[in-house]
This record gives sequence, structure tokens and C-alpha cells, in this order.
Amino acid sequence: MDTDLSGSLLVATPQIEEGVFCRSVVLLLHHDTEGAQGVVLNRPMEARVDAVLPDWQPHVTAPAVLFEGGPVGLDSALGLVTVPGDVEPMGVKRLFRGLGLVDLDAPPAIVVPEVAGLRIFAGYSGWSPGQLEDEVRSGSWYVVESEGRDAFDAEPEQLWVRVLRRQRDHLAFVATFPADPELN
Repeated sequence: MDTDLSGSLLVATPQIEEGVFCRSVVLLLHHDTEGAQGVVLNRPMEARVDAVLPDWQPHVTAPAVLFEGGPVGLDSALGLVTVPGDVEPMGVKRLFRGLGLVDLDAPPAIVVPEVAGLRIFAGYSGWSPGQLEDEVRSGSWYVVESEGRDAFDAEPEQLWVRVLRRQRDHLAFVATFPADPELN
């Protein structure tokens, strides 16, 4: 897979039956021959943002909690923002299609007026060179296009179903797959 998948969504197939990636939707922030990194968009935690970053709590998009970005670096935080226009505001690294990473050490007063949505993730998801491509080939992930609103969905627990339903092929049907096929 020579294609750069940055900005795409990885949607867990029913083959992933447990763990942080079960029914997860991952936004790929970076992908190249050196590997891939992303954040799980649909794993809100019970912890409020002010438990670790009190200055940012008033500015986060609802639900105003931390999200489990993945199993790697759970002691670190990433801030994902929507960046209107073509400018790269101070304290923000523009990624793709109006999304960027915010420097959480920057004062919110400098960043917040220049951005729209803000979501903070504890940790991230990472793949070594070739690992993601192998997982896609083995049937663990569907790769689909992201939409700007995916990263800031007001009901993140429903994102897996919503992303699959909007697909124009057999993936729309996968959205009806029961969480526990034994109960079907």
C-alpha cells in the first residue's frame, strides 16, 4: 500500500472483538513508509479535561472529557482542532482539510480565538512500518474517507455505526452487525 492514508478513517471490522480497537474509529494523523499514527475518535473517558489540563476545560467540544486516543503514550495528551481558513495560527500545526494539532503548552487565550472545535486525547494509536498495511490486508480495518465533523462528533459512542452507514457499498450493511453475534 503505497498510498498516504493521512486524513483517512480506520474503521474496525467485526474481526476485532475486544480491546481499545473493538468498534473503534481511528483518524489517521500521519502515514508514510515509517509507520502511522492516529487517534481513536470514539472512546470518551470518564475523566474531565481539567483533571490534567485545567486551562483548556472551558474550550473543549462537548462531551467535555478526555478521549482515549489509543494504547500508546497514555501519559501524554494531543489536542485536535478545526482551523478555519488557510492560516496556521500560532500554537497550531495544520495537518489536512482544516484539522490541526494544538500545542497544549500554549496559552489557550492565544489559540482559542483562531480555532473552532477542540478535542483532547490521552495517548495515540501507532503502527510500525508495514504494520498498518498488514492489518488492512488481513481484514482488521476498513479504510474510508473522513468528514470534518467526525473528530468532534457530539455522540462519539455512535460514530462507528454512523461512519459505516454513510458508505455507499457493502460497508453500510456492516453497521447492522450486532456487538455480540452470539445474541443475534
